[in-house]
Amino acid sequence: MSWFLQHTGNFGFSKGALPGTVGAVFVLFIAVVVGFAAHRVERVRRIRHAPVALAATVFCAGMVWLALT
Repeated sequence: MSWFLQHTGNFGFSKGALPGTVGAVFVLFIAVVVGFAAHRVERVRRIRHAPVALAATVFCAGMVWLALT
């Protein structure tokens, strides 16, 4: 944990570990909401892993966005 705190700038958490963690948890929450919402759509549900893939894509895109800002 201390190693992570020393290298937070290398992982895109330029404003510190706490704002970065809050941002990461918020992005995870949004990805879960998107996954559940996609699971409720009949056309998306027909494709076996589409809701999970969509949620993972949203999560990865959000984490990249956090790392770049």
